[in-house]
Amino acid sequence: MCQSPKDATPITAEINAAAVQLYDMDNRQDFTDSRRGLIAELPGNVVGADGSVIFDPTEFDYLTDDAPPPNTVNPSLWRQSQLIARGGLFEVVPGLYQVRNNDIANLTVVEGGNGLVVIDCMAGVESARQAMALIREHVSDKPVAAVIYTHTHIDHYGGVKGVVDAADVASGKVPIIAPGHQFDKYAIGENVIAGNAMARRSFYAFGGLLDFDPKGTVSCGIGIASTHGPTVSYISPTDLITTTGAKREIAGIEFEFLYAPDTEAPEEMHIWIPQLAALTCAENANHSLHNIQTLRGARTRDARNFARYLDETLERWGDLAQVHHGPHTWPVWGNANIAAFIGSQRDTYKYIHDQSLRLANKGYTPLEAAEVIELPDELRRNWANRGYHGTLHHDVRAVYTKELGMWDGDPVSLHPHPPVESATRFVAFAGADNILAEGRRAFDAGDYRWAVEILHKLVFAQPDNTEARQLQADAYEQMGYQAEGPQWRGIFLSAAKELREGPLPPAYVTASEDTILAMPLDILFDFAAVHVIGEKAADADIRIDFSFTDEHAHWTMRIARGVLNARAGSSPDTQLTVSGPKKALVAVLLTPASATELEQAGMVTLDGDAGALSAVAAVLDDFDPSFPIVTP
Repeated sequence: MCQSPKDATPITAEINAAAVQLYDMDNRQDFTDSRRGLIAELPGNVVGADGSVIFDPTEFDYLTDDAPPPNTVNPSLWRQSQLIARGGLFEVVPGLYQVRNNDIANLTVVEGGNGLVVIDCMAGVESARQAMALIREHVSDKPVAAVIYTHTHIDHYGGVKGVVDAADVASGKVPIIAPGHQFDKYAIGENVIAGNAMARRSFYAFGGLLDFDPKGTVSCGIGIASTHGPTVSYISPTDLITTTGAKREIAGIEFEFLYAPDTEAPEEMHIWIPQLAALTCAENANHSLHNIQTLRGARTRDARNFARYLDETLERWGDLAQVHHGPHTWPVWGNANIAAFIGSQRDTYKYIHDQSLRLANKGYTPLEAAEVIELPDELRRNWANRGYHGTLHHDVRAVYTKELGMWDGDPVSLHPHPPVESATRFVAFAGADNILAEGRRAFDAGDYRWAVEILHKLVFAQPDNTEARQLQADAYEQMGYQAEGPQWRGIFLSAAKELREGPLPPAYVTASEDTILAMPLDILFDFAAVHVIGEKAADADIRIDFSFTDEHAHWTMRIARGVLNARAGSSPDTQLTVSGPKKALVAVLLTPASATELEQAGMVTLDGDAGALSAVAAVLDDFDPSFPIVTP
């Protein structure tokens, strides 16, 4: 049953009102910059092929520039949301354009003499298509000469088929340029192999289960919102940048690259366009502190590398750049401003890295360090270093994870009981009535962190305890209203909603057809392997060859001892050989029951014992995209 969010308590209202004093709210330069160069407003809704609304910009009309922050939103987050609420087509400098805020990420276009170079493609085909229509209407109808992915995250390549025809890429007419030796591996592997868990966590962190209003999602901090049900596409790069200093001339424009791996993404690069004196540090420099460890779930990043590559960028182009544009938020103009912006971001990441390890070397645990580390005032008061994506608190803990691993160093945390077992023992010892009374006392006192912590034991021990669930939901809600970080806000408010209403289905999953079909074959078998139920496959001995006729590739797969292994080449002792194009073999591998129908349709051939596929099906697991988070 749907339940409306509650109001801010007087304590939350007081805390948010007092927070205004912490910030330089009179500094309005970002409002001027975020509106600079507007050519055209967004033309309306982003819609899917079936007419469904994927993004409605009017849902954020309440975020006017002069609207005061409500009691239910941290004033710093409210200001950031106001800045990114106005979308449209912008001229950054002559020859460089951006469409912003019809998606969580920007689409950037460089106009050359005989073509357009598109830098990053948004998260979905529909948003990218709307963005390109604005470019065509107001800037240029020249053909796309190249596409550049700055890094391996889905919101920078997912809209590529709204920008370019895959056939033009396949023919060599339009190159796709991207960083790294293994772009496909990291782009596809990170978003799909653990994609079910990542998607579920993402819907919490990015507020995908919440309404767009002052009691729900007010923005994603670095972009206005994750769109609802976009078409996520993928085309593999055709030209990889693996060294700093590499250059490409496209449509008469020179692009120079700084390779920056193991930063905000496993593969990432900065881009310098000397003809325009234009620089982008991709997502290594934003109008926000970034994640060292994402809350949605991804590889832990190296904060020291953020600082290292930002400093190298300043060393190479810091005296030359006249504009810095990014794949999120708005540009920075003027050489002095750019140097200050990048330098401040560099020092913020370096400070987080160094101070975390200083305290680690003094014996602090991650949580203890996160509670005491504060940025120096000059860094803290810089709006671009505020926690609108990462937060200082969880970035400090992430440095520990990156450098020291998952154990916090306290023996009590090395082998604890699982949550339900621990909760059951705790409730048996303390008593449900006592826990509920303490939770209510903490809530009434405004001690919401303690309220959710103590009530978590009762909810996990007694998930049907309605009073405990409702009280914990109320406490999470107030924590969300107070949070400056939009992902913390999204997580807390989503927790409140699901405690009240139960798990809600996601609008989309990351494992789209394009992303699965784009997987290199080794990653495809890795994806299948994480579906194997180890205990069911412990005594299995299944040997199948796969012949990918359209890729002229042969792989042999074996499931034994609870593990799926695969290697290139054929095996002489397999039970079955499955032959056909990759699309059909993907279906057979992931849903073996489809093999008979595909064989009858002439899509695959089965040579040998087809019962081997039934044996595979018997050991494969299904993933629930709405698995419980706030309950057992």
